[in-house]
Amino acid sequence: MSKSEIQQEIAAKGQTAPRVTPADIEASIASEHYFTAADGRAGALAAETYEGRESPANDDHDLEALGLLTFCVLVLRNGFTVTGQSACASPENFDPAMGRKVARENAVEEIWPLEGYLLKQRMSDK
Repeated sequence: MSKSEIQQEIAAKGQTAPRVTPADIEASIASEHYFTAADGRAGALAAETYEGRESPANDDHDLEALGLLTFCVLVLRNGFTVTGQSACASPENFDPAMGRKVARENAVEEIWPLEGYLLKQRMSDK
């Protein structure tokens, strides 16, 4: 069941108590950032901050997997960050847009318990 279907069912049942909604989650996001592990490695190499243990294969074939791992970093309005990732097993199936979409969905899932905690805290302070 999708988040919107769940929200529709809650509304249909007339449940009006405070709750976290998809709109609340989206409103909590200040910015979003996407990159692959290969991008991260390249950036760290350029910044001279890279640390890793590699066993290079011919033509850096061992590093190919880094290009199939997509990260999404969501910066929330209060400055806290959450992350999501998407890994593709088969290079032939790698689709950057799909990787970003899945990584974002996974990052958004990390926000729900945080927002739930904040709502419960606000309710207990009353």
